[in-house]
Amino acid sequence: MKGPAENKKMKMANLISVTITSVFYALCGCMGYAAYGNDAPGNMLSGVYNPMWLVVLANVCIVVHLVGAYQVFNQPLYATIESWSSKKWENSKFINQEYPVSIPGFKNKKFHINMFRIVWRSCYVIVVTVLSMAIPFFNDIMAFLGATGYWPLTIYFPIAMYIARKEIKKYSRRWIGLQSINAFCLICAIAAASGAVRGIAKSLANNPFKAKH
Repeated sequence: MKGPAENKKMKMANLISVTITSVFYALCGCMGYAAYGNDAPGNMLSGVYNPMWLVVLANVCIVVHLVGAYQVFNQPLYATIESWSSKKWENSKFINQEYPVSIPGFKNKKFHINMFRIVWRSCYVIVVTVLSMAIPFFNDIMAFLGATGYWPLTIYFPIAMYIARKEIKKYSRRWIGLQSINAFCLICAIAAASGAVRGIAKSLANNPFKAKH
């Protein structure tokens, strides 16, 4: 029996993932503000200490989520650098040589190791991690980047592509409804970005590393 088409599977997967993410973030924002008000910490878990097992579990889930997201978002950068390096130094064994390694317990199963990938990706992760740890207001910067990237990537372009694909007439009821969602989310993104900028300014003013005069 043939299963559903790939586009239908992806459509359902996207619907489920976006719905769960939206509900989760909305609950965190609303309940966090209800509990802490304007003093809500950037890391909501930093204000909770009991029950400890729940806090630990939540932190583990965050690590799993961020590790996966980190790899996905960095793949284009990895591919670009490695492709460029391979073309630039075609005869370099360090960059282009692949070393097959057998997997214990699996016959005829091997994975390939490339020394350049190991060194360059490890150095990149170390540098990025150190820089993020060195920034005293990392949460505010992440909030600003998230706010500025949210509207164009998540709202504007998908709606514009949907309108073009479905050939929705301008000023029709559906077109007005979609553009209303577009405008509402833009206002939310601007408000979130403004709040993030305010947080960055406040963090700069209270920066403990700022020189004292």
